[in-house]
Amino acid sequence: MRYFLKPQIIPIDQSLAAKAADFAKKVTPTVGSLGRGYSDTNQVNLQKIEKDHFVSKAGEEAVRIVFENLGHTVKGPDYRIYDGKQKSWDSDLYVDGIGLAVKTQSTELSKKFGLSWTFQAGASRSDPILNDPNAWVCFVAFNEHTSRCMVFPPFQIKELTFSDPKLEKLKGSKKVVYVRSLPIDLEE
Repeated sequence: MRYFLKPQIIPIDQSLAAKAADFAKKVTPTVGSLGRGYSDTNQVNLQKIEKDHFVSKAGEEAVRIVFENLGHTVKGPDYRIYDGKQKSWDSDLYVDGIGLAVKTQSTELSKKFGLSWTFQAGASRSDPILNDPNAWVCFVAFNEHTSRCMVFPPFQIKELTFSDPKLEKLKGSKKVVYVRSLPIDLEE
C-alpha cells in the first residue's frame, strides 16, 4: 500500500470542492441534534461540523487522486447520506480492494493545535481501525485558502504513535497522531 514515500501536493479543483461542499451541507443536519448526534465528540457547532465534513471529503478526494495517478484502482469516496445510526465505519477508500482510512486536518486548525489527526477513542464511540494494527490510514493537510492538499504516505496503525489531544475536554474520548510523530523523514 505504500506506493509513495514523500508527501504529495494535490490541488482540489472547483468541481471537487463544490461536490465536497454540497455533501457537507446535506450531511450536517443528519449529524447534529436532529440526527445521530455528535454529543460524544463534544462538538455542537453545526458550522464547524459542516466545515469538518467538507475538509474530510476534500482529503479523501486528494488521496484518491494520488493513488489513481500512480495507476491504482480506487473505490470511493462515498457521498451517500446515512440516516440515524446507519453511519458506516467502512474504510473511506479502497485501493486495489484494500481498505484505507483517510484523516484530514485543515491547515487553519493546525495553526491552533499543531498538524495532527484525530481518532474517536471513547467508551461510547471508537474508530474500529484502532483495533486492527494492520489497517492502513492516509493523513492529509488541507489548505482551504489555496485548495491544495498535502497527502502523506499511508501508514499501518501499528506504526503510529497515539497521543492525547491538546484540548482537555477531548482527553479520554479521542486519540491524536501528530505530524512530528510520523515514521518518515519530513526534513528531506
